[in-house]
This record gives sequence, C-alpha cells and structure tokens, in this order.
Amino acid sequence: MSFKAVLRGCGAFLPEQVLTNDDLSKRVDTSDEWIRERTGICERHIAAEGELTSDLAVNASKAALEQAGLTPADIDLIVLATTTPDLTFPSTAAIVQ
Repeated sequence: MSFKAVLRGCGAFLPEQVLTNDDLSKRVDTSDEWIRERTGICERHIAAEGELTSDLAVNASKAALEQAGLTPADIDLIVLATTTPDLTFPSTAAIVQ
C-alpha cells in the first residue's frame, strides 16, 4: 500500500501584541543591541491573555485552507508540532481538529 502526501497551502498567523527588544530590556538586564547581535531578533509577537496555541493554529489553518482552495472536510490528517501546547493531553492537533 502506498500513500501520497501533498502540501497545497501554507498559512501563518501572528498575535497582535508585539514585544520589542527595548520593551524586553525594561524587564530584564539586556539591550536591543545585545539581543540583535546574538540572535538577529528585533521583536516578537506575544499571545494575548487567554489566546492559546490552538487559537493561533486555527487561524493559520484557515489561511492555508483558503490559499489551497480547500475546506476542513478535505483534510485527512493534522500534524501540529509545538513546544507550547494548550494542555498535556489531548494534543493541540486534536483540539484544532
């Protein structure tokens, strides 16, 4: 038996709140220059209070489906990898489903 996987669309979603290096330097002993020189990072998006990984994934998934011209019913499998799951169990992919 053979299986075929196809990537037809790609979506992304960023939370509205932005934390700059200057903002971060007010919380911890660091600076914009120090962070940028070592990581290349200038700013990062921060999830709002109550906004979960699954919320971000659902929004990104909707964008991918729209780009691909598909509906949720067309999807056979969701693979979601994260180091920040909503819960330990069930998986965030199951929540997105």
